[in-house]
Amino acid sequence: MTEPADHPLVAAVKPLADAMGAELLGPEQAQADDVVLAWEGQDVIAVRLPQLSDSLDHILAAMERRHGKPLAELDRRTKQEVVRTLEARGAFSVRHGVETVAGALGVSRFTVYNYLNRENGSKGE
Repeated sequence: MTEPADHPLVAAVKPLADAMGAELLGPEQAQADDVVLAWEGQDVIAVRLPQLSDSLDHILAAMERRHGKPLAELDRRTKQEVVRTLEARGAFSVRHGVETVAGALGVSRFTVYNYLNRENGSKGE
């Protein structure tokens, strides 16, 4: 990035960009789909958002960090909670989302669908 990393706007945005897997660039490097952020009327930083599939990988990595171990090592109840969280964050709208999540959890796609159906069934009650 060509802009000063110590700018207050960069410092404020960086944790969010890192969590999303976004890339921070100088505003002169912005492309049409990037979001340019200004501070007091001056363009300071451009944020390049990741592709949705890359975002899912970042979300899964963040969940592993939060739980302190690979998702595949979690107990069944915790895996179900992970699936609920991922559903709320739109993980299953991403192409191959179920397969990606199943792989990370060390379960079958069928199991992920069962977790989803169980959750959706309890919402209807």
